[in-house]
Amino acid sequence: MSFIDHEPHGVYFLIDNKSFYSSVECTMRGLNPLKVPLVVLSEQKNTNGGLILATSPEAKRLFHLKANVSRQRDLPQDPRLVVVPPRMNLYIKRNLQINQIFTRFVAEEDLLPYSIDESILDLTHSWHLFGDSPKAVARRIQETVRAELGLYTTVGIGDTPVQAKIALDLYAKHNADFIAEIHYETVPAMIWTIPNLTDVWSIGKRTAKRLARIGIHNMYDLAHANPYRIKKEFGVMGLQLYAIAWGVDRSDLHTQFKPKEASIGNSQVLPRDYRSRQEITLVIREIAEQVASRLRHHHKQAGCLVLSIGFSYAAAEQDGHGGFHKSLTIPPTNDNQELTRQAVYLFEQLWDGQAVRNVALYTSKLATDSGLQLNLFQQPTRQLKDAQINRVVDNIRQRFGFTKLIYGSSLLKGGTAVQRANLVGGHNGGNAYD
Repeated sequence: MSFIDHEPHGVYFLIDNKSFYSSVECTMRGLNPLKVPLVVLSEQKNTNGGLILATSPEAKRLFHLKANVSRQRDLPQDPRLVVVPPRMNLYIKRNLQINQIFTRFVAEEDLLPYSIDESILDLTHSWHLFGDSPKAVARRIQETVRAELGLYTTVGIGDTPVQAKIALDLYAKHNADFIAEIHYETVPAMIWTIPNLTDVWSIGKRTAKRLARIGIHNMYDLAHANPYRIKKEFGVMGLQLYAIAWGVDRSDLHTQFKPKEASIGNSQVLPRDYRSRQEITLVIREIAEQVASRLRHHHKQAGCLVLSIGFSYAAAEQDGHGGFHKSLTIPPTNDNQELTRQAVYLFEQLWDGQAVRNVALYTSKLATDSGLQLNLFQQPTRQLKDAQINRVVDNIRQRFGFTKLIYGSSLLKGGTAVQRANLVGGHNGGNAYD
């Protein structure tokens, strides 16, 4: 593997908070996260029957429950099982505390929060300050988090971030100390021996099927395939797949990603099937007003509006497709009334009576809000007054909370704005200090 000598080498940790939501709930009750069967169950009205968001290791072992798959109907009638609602604000608070602990071992620029329960640490230049080996440092980090927050962590260690990720996902959780390492010299033993391509991060079922069509069925096949043939089939992504099989990762964690085009929007999974035009347009209006407020908060105006409507399962089966997605170029604006009017117009042009379960509204082609562009077909004084009202409403909600000032229409049947204001990530926010 001589070419590997020229690839990036470092010391990377990928740390996962084991069964994060359920573990946090266990610690709040004085319970051991590894010994108590506990599940976090989302509200029925938000997830069509109650979705299990997280399970403790014991809940998985005893009752074979799976997060984001099992539902309330799958819960056994067993007194040992603890069922609790989510508290997203609490989980966010814990995530911040955990990452604050990590900054004792790495500089802030060497820490990349990967998700609410995973972080990447570049310890290339700092690990030797805290232990005799990277594994010793990993144990020290684990002990610190456990002592201060009561949580268990699993750690993948690698010469590159992708090696650390595979070590974490496939090996660390099965080791007694919840630590696993992959290095370039152990790639043949630890990556090429992986039999199922879909076990590896970033390789989904569709990609695996396409690889199988060109004779690649496992990681050994991928590592020893002709990279030019893979590139011909997958483009640049094919070379990335080939690199993963060799544990190569040239990504720079210190480079901030900048999207080609910024977008501001929001979406809503409805608590039930909406069949009434009045109810659906009410939700569209609520979301449009929220998006307009976010545009004003960021001092932006939008020149393009995108409406996406998802049908209910039954409607999708009958109609032959799952919904519709339509964009519309508009004069740059962040006005409630204008965005609402255009969004409702898009909906009424395309909707044909199907039951709706998901509404999403996004804006793009953003420009700096440098002033109010008057519409020649409306009274200037009316437009100025509407803009002032929008700003006043924004200020009141920012100071006292969204629900302190709402439109009367949001109290009608089908309105979701009040309920959505109390959600974090689509689920109950709870109290971070409970």
